[in-house]
Amino acid sequence: MNIRKVLQFVSLVTILVMTSCASRKDFIYLQDMDELHEYPVIQKYEAIIHRDDKLSITVNSKNPELALPFNMGSSYTIGADGNIISTPTAQPTSGSGKDVAGYLVDVAGDIDFPVLGKLHVEGMTRAQLTTLIKNRLVEEGHIADPIVTVNFLNFKFSVLGEVNGVGTYEITGDRITLLEAIAMAGDLRPTARLDRIGVIREYGNKRRILFHDIRSKDIFTSPCYYLQQNDIVYVEPTRQKADERDQRNMSRMQMILSFITSLTSIILIATN
Repeated sequence: MNIRKVLQFVSLVTILVMTSCASRKDFIYLQDMDELHEYPVIQKYEAIIHRDDKLSITVNSKNPELALPFNMGSSYTIGADGNIISTPTAQPTSGSGKDVAGYLVDVAGDIDFPVLGKLHVEGMTRAQLTTLIKNRLVEEGHIADPIVTVNFLNFKFSVLGEVNGVGTYEITGDRITLLEAIAMAGDLRPTARLDRIGVIREYGNKRRILFHDIRSKDIFTSPCYYLQQNDIVYVEPTRQKADERDQRNMSRMQMILSFITSLTSIILIATN
């Protein structure tokens, strides 16, 4: 028998053994969903404003000059004829050059808005803050027909535990689901516990955690299905099962490799 062929055969068997002993992800998401059945969206999702959020707020009007004092990034002067003269100012930028101008929600949950002063915005939705500013502008006689737009500039969340890409992620906009967050984190590991996927959320000065079973369609009706700013997704590990499986795989691999080694030694001795 050719020694080279023997060694090639042994190498091939070793590779097959290593592959067969590798961990495999053998679970299925949303197992109880029926094909073609319609599942209604139970809740209307709106992101809530938290401390340390950065907001973009712009004010417009049919008369653009009236809106100038209420927009960040521009200064103005009153001309001799009484008209408002706009003078653009430089926008602060981050190290990457990305525009980061915006209203930062302080530790008290307030922002300092031009002319209107301190506004308590923590706990509001974008729509509620839009209504608040519009009403103040009209009631105080600043603008009769204001158009106010509010957006998030730094919507972020974190994913920890048994996922392939642990980290903090930022998105544009304010709408992301729990399933999308897991996908952004590289999906679950084989050692993930499917019925203990938690979302840690801040409520004022307190935090709560709500666990989900990703195998069930009930996840769609969870109040944490749509993530909020600064949510933390935590995927628990099945450590005991993982350890037992690893031990079984290791024992099986050691036995097979021992057999292959012995067989190789016998063949080499017989050949020589």
